[in-house]
Amino acid sequence: MRRSNLPAELNRFVGRDDELAELERLLGEFRLVTVTGMGGVGKSRLAARAASTAEKRYCDGVRLVELAPLRDPELLDQALLDALGLTDHTRRPPREVLAEHLAGRRLLLVLDGFEHLVDDLAGLVRELLRRSPGLAVLAAARRPLRLDGEAVMPLAPLPDDDAVRLFTDRAAAVAPALRPAPEDAGAVRELCRRLDGIPLALELAAGRLPVLSVEQMLHRLDDRFRLLTGGVRGAPPRHRTLRTAIGWSHELCTPRERLVWARLSVFAGPFDLDAVEYVCGGPDLPPDEVLDVLAGLVAQSVVHREETPAGVRYRMLDTVRAYGAEWLTALDDEERMRRRHRDWYMGLASWCELEWFSPRQAEVAACADSALPNLRAALELCLEAPDEAHLAQHLAATLWFSWVGCGRLAEGRHWLDRAVRSDPRPGSRHDEARLRALWVLGYVAVLQGDDTAAMAALYECGDGAARTGNALASAYTTHRLGCLALLSDDMPRAEELLSRALIAYRELGELNSQVLMGQVELAMTKVFLGDLESAVALCREVREICQDRGERWTRAYALYVLAYAAWTRGEHGEARQLLGECITIDHAFNDLVGLVLAIELLALVTAGEGDPAEAAVLQGAAAPMWEAVGLPLFGSGYFGAPRALCERQAGEALGAERFRSCPAEGGALPKDEAVARALAGRRPVDGVPSPRGRGPRAGLTRRSRRTAR
Repeated sequence: MRRSNLPAELNRFVGRDDELAELERLLGEFRLVTVTGMGGVGKSRLAARAASTAEKRYCDGVRLVELAPLRDPELLDQALLDALGLTDHTRRPPREVLAEHLAGRRLLLVLDGFEHLVDDLAGLVRELLRRSPGLAVLAAARRPLRLDGEAVMPLAPLPDDDAVRLFTDRAAAVAPALRPAPEDAGAVRELCRRLDGIPLALELAAGRLPVLSVEQMLHRLDDRFRLLTGGVRGAPPRHRTLRTAIGWSHELCTPRERLVWARLSVFAGPFDLDAVEYVCGGPDLPPDEVLDVLAGLVAQSVVHREETPAGVRYRMLDTVRAYGAEWLTALDDEERMRRRHRDWYMGLASWCELEWFSPRQAEVAACADSALPNLRAALELCLEAPDEAHLAQHLAATLWFSWVGCGRLAEGRHWLDRAVRSDPRPGSRHDEARLRALWVLGYVAVLQGDDTAAMAALYECGDGAARTGNALASAYTTHRLGCLALLSDDMPRAEELLSRALIAYRELGELNSQVLMGQVELAMTKVFLGDLESAVALCREVREICQDRGERWTRAYALYVLAYAAWTRGEHGEARQLLGECITIDHAFNDLVGLVLAIELLALVTAGEGDPAEAAVLQGAAAPMWEAVGLPLFGSGYFGAPRALCERQAGEALGAERFRSCPAEGGALPKDEAVARALAGRRPVDGVPSPRGRGPRAGLTRRSRRTAR
């Protein structure tokens, strides 16, 4: 994990020298510092700059959590887990995972835009600070958390000189050929004074330079003050000024730009051009004209353009978005636009699911990650109306690839549980959506180690499939019960169920990543039953299909089984090569289950190559990953065989004292560093004897989860 996830600054940081010095002083004296102020005054930018400057104080880095797009307080803990780069597949409450992770770390957490969640967030921050002595929190919001020990730093607008510098700097970037002339200095200073030195207002004004001179802006701003300052009864003067500045910028937009501004307010996070064209287009605004309108809003700094791993995305500052939302409400169009937004993201989820089984898998993962705030908003809308619960079930189930393949099991469980509970009545015309949500819920619960919930969901799904004659839901139910039996060490039953599921898939013509995963799971079952030849044949077929389709996620699991087979034959070089590719893929998709299994097996391969010390380090690196996955090696004697054998071999070669120190070294490695070390392929150490003997069962003590019957 990188030490910091702070975004790179896209333009110059202007002024605020005194405020930065004061904020740095407060961070040195207090563990909780909150920067408060009106919207648009620059809280987020100042906090990010201060955090970047202070990063060297925190050996475990700085992590930014942007909370403005979050609407469900139940996802607060998950938002912090995401920002920290933590993946947890267990049933443990996310707060427990957070507290455990932070307990021994020295880290600065930056919380931004939480006004709407302040009560829920205050309890979370209080608990984390109490349980994590090395944790410091820098918050930025319109109001403080009001916790004991909190230092509050109110942020005022820019003084005149800094305001002029900011306006001039942004004007030079927006319109280099039209920057204010020296004779405009007085008018620029007057404009900045009229805008009260509010950075957002200044940037909006600079965005008007391509079409208006400074003098023209002053004249129009006078008009807007007279028109708009009385519109917010009881608001503080500076709040009225910001509202005036945004309203003035709004009034200067063309009618179509104002319309799109209002409609864009339904987006909860970053959005792309295709989404804007669908959601905001219509008879009054043809989709092919949306680009020009959006470009106009970008040019005026109403909308910001950014490059992301998913491609070009756009976003609005929360203050600007809120202004647009008021206009959308005034237009009496909010409900229709929210539904268009939901429909787009339901379609996007369906596209992503289809393209997951294709060469675009990495693009799909990045796209789903970028769209997550909007997908959450779509799910929330579906859950607001009981008669649309089937849409929530459909959407939550469609996103299985994100929950399972991209390390979001806990969030997937949250939405699937809510969707299933929202309409508990079987026998409706929406049975198909409910059944799909049930088997995906069962799948997620299996991977979380929650056997009871998994069996409840899968048995209900099986009964519903039998009642409605839904053969596909029946096949998926059988598959997931087979997976549960595999992780419970009931190999004969796993072989029976997985074989039945694969036969059903073939009869139905079903072929996708999940079907291929069932084939890999059957192969692993056969490995454990001693039928190595059949296992290798199954996984070679999976690898070929994945190669043809460009599928990588399931391919990684097939490579794991092939590496396991290569190790049993003593072909350590081939096993290492296969595991290297496997680890690379799993790490790219943030699939912690596949990653930790591959590192465990690589440790045994490394021991077999004559480097027991490095093998022990890799085992140590796997330990904290298992804490996030759940019961180490699923509590399975079969899956635990490589670890047990590696421990015995490395322990015999190294001696007790050195064997204890090597895993400790690995356990201290961050995940990214552990992966880099695993891929480095370090060679045998001189003077350390190679372990003798191999075989997955040697010295094994069986510990099994309860068998799924």
